[in-house]
Amino acid sequence: MKNFYSGLIILLFLFGSCTYDKQVDPLEGSGYPTEVGKIIVNKCATAGCHNSLSRANAGGLDFSTWDLMFEGGRNGSSVIPFSTDYSYMLYFINTDSTRGPALLPTMPQGETPLTNEEFQILYSWVHNGARNENDFVKFSDDPNRKKFYVCMQGCDQVAVFDAQSKVIMRYIPVGVDPTIEAPHLVRVSPDGEYWYVVFYSGHVLQKFRTSDDSYVGALEIGTGDWNTIIFSPDSKKGFVNATIAGITKVVDLENMAVETSLSIDFPHGGFTTSDGEYAYITSQTGNFITKVEIDGPFYDVDKIALGTGENTSTASKYDAHEMILSPDEHFYYVSCQKSNEVRVMERERSSSDDTLIAVIPVGNKPQEFSLSETRPYLFVSCTEDSTMGTRKKGSVYVINYLTNQVIKKIYTGYQPHGIAVDDDHDCVYVANLNYDNSGPAPHHVSTCGGRNGYLTVIDMSTLELYQKKLSDGSSFEYRNELLSFPYFVSYRK
Repeated sequence: MKNFYSGLIILLFLFGSCTYDKQVDPLEGSGYPTEVGKIIVNKCATAGCHNSLSRANAGGLDFSTWDLMFEGGRNGSSVIPFSTDYSYMLYFINTDSTRGPALLPTMPQGETPLTNEEFQILYSWVHNGARNENDFVKFSDDPNRKKFYVCMQGCDQVAVFDAQSKVIMRYIPVGVDPTIEAPHLVRVSPDGEYWYVVFYSGHVLQKFRTSDDSYVGALEIGTGDWNTIIFSPDSKKGFVNATIAGITKVVDLENMAVETSLSIDFPHGGFTTSDGEYAYITSQTGNFITKVEIDGPFYDVDKIALGTGENTSTASKYDAHEMILSPDEHFYYVSCQKSNEVRVMERERSSSDDTLIAVIPVGNKPQEFSLSETRPYLFVSCTEDSTMGTRKKGSVYVINYLTNQVIKKIYTGYQPHGIAVDDDHDCVYVANLNYDNSGPAPHHVSTCGGRNGYLTVIDMSTLELYQKKLSDGSSFEYRNELLSFPYFVSYRK
């Protein structure tokens, strides 16, 4: 009997001392608020779906953790804080079109759709900022963050991107009227403190802070086809151009007040010189650009012909769309959308006898410029270029501005327009309009309608399209779907 009890004690000791691996709680360490995490982790980040093992075959999206979710996927940002209208994760879990866009396949794929209560939990979470378990809103912690802006002419929205991760941080509604005012341009002031929006079908100039993208105010400038704003080098004045109306408004940006109006033939793009003496403004119909003296009280105006020995005329010939100044300010480059050229002008500082020194043929309808100061590259978007191959329309030409030679043309996407160099990250952002029905079908729809465009990025180290690398080591050619008619890009250093 003694041996029996001894054996029993040994068995109890052995069984009592056995340990089992703890079941890992998938919510632990996910970063989501509890109720949100129960849905996303348990129903979205499951085997074969949006987790770290399967993301390559699931749109590049990983919902395993709150941080990984904000890496985005092959078509961009799936969740945008405060933006229920444009967070496409909500489209794919929605089974009731009265609540907003409902896209197929319904997620979780092949499983029971989310209940109305579960959908509302996620909808409210996004509406309130898609916060983590500690009540933190993504991208809200750095007022000096490098970022860039894209205006959506079809939607009265501006997308704010984080330059490091290249995902959309916020959508900011712009405009003051209930109808679409068509934001034609968003541009950051030279001091980096503010960004401004002008509207092709509007009557105001709007001002926002870059630190937190909060609204500052609007200035009534009258109804017009407002296309662009260019700044004085000290950021205190703006020159706002209405092309068809033939008006340039001179604006005191500190006090948001109109100083005067200038009559200029078909004003569109341009620049100001670093000494604050002159503004150069393109005339979008004709063979000339306009030089305005801006450091005196009278705003004297001269016209400069873009062809040697030509008299200035408003008859359609070169039709200058945009202009950009070389880093040394000895030359400026003019995109001529009628003649499909970039014209290079040598600047005469003391007079208007500027000289044409080069004509660079480029693709159809050259539009916007951006220039690198770390590499000798000038980029010009040619929106209707037809030389890139079947089912491709548009290209970006790369010009060496030291030699005035085209060194490459790049297909960045369908109908590229807005373009902005980011020397800090050695890349170029390109907004592709994709408004023709012959272009690639958008992956998503949105509440604002129209055909979505998209953003791509050129890697300046290779002059190829940028490959985005994910935390799992995989990579893919970056593309971020936007809203309708993404028109202009501006980078905040």
